[in-house]
Amino acid sequence: MTRYALAAALMAAVLPLAAGSANAADLPRAVYKAPAYVPIPAYFSWTGFYAGVNAGYGWARMSDTAGAGVNPKGFIGGVQLGYNWQMSNFVVGVEADFQGSTQKESFTGTTAFGLTTADFRVRYFGTVRGRVGVAFDRALIYATGGYAYQNVGLDLTVAGVTASDNTTKGGYALGGGLEYAFAGPWSGRIEYLYLDTGNRDVTLFGITDTIRTRNNIVRGAINYRF
Repeated sequence: MTRYALAAALMAAVLPLAAGSANAADLPRAVYKAPAYVPIPAYFSWTGFYAGVNAGYGWARMSDTAGAGVNPKGFIGGVQLGYNWQMSNFVVGVEADFQGSTQKESFTGTTAFGLTTADFRVRYFGTVRGRVGVAFDRALIYATGGYAYQNVGLDLTVAGVTASDNTTKGGYALGGGLEYAFAGPWSGRIEYLYLDTGNRDVTLFGITDTIRTRNNIVRGAINYRF
């Protein structure tokens, strides 16, 4: 009986140690079976300041109180600065821009005073506008509107004598566009604007004419977001 009791005691002491060793051997295997890392997709945001350059084409309608009209057209180019706020998929912002313009239409003919040339021009324009849009990740579709101003001039040459006058007047701008963030902080856009700056007076050789200028602008732009 003593021999059997001693054997039972030895087995009772050895079995827990063996079980503990087996559990310790399984521990590294459990660590290596940790779940695979899944990266969280980056969320693109339009919020922040931006600045850029633009270039495009403009065609205007200049009409006077007598009903006569001309259509100055040409290249436009300039700069813009703005700020966007994004809330969920909605984006609101403000933007100011300034453009030089080569828009021009010329007429030459013979009058009672001799050879006469008239050059109608849009010299420059600018806007301060709000923007409201919907973002689809890196794509932004927006409408825009606000204040606009244009400088319009007329050069009249009669019998070799030239008189010039130009004036700047404010009005409004409306439009819309599509912008896409294509690389890092860079984005590109295509935009249409309609500008109406109402009537302004131009005086040449003592004669005053009232001219209304409505302008259509299509332009592309590149922006850098800070």
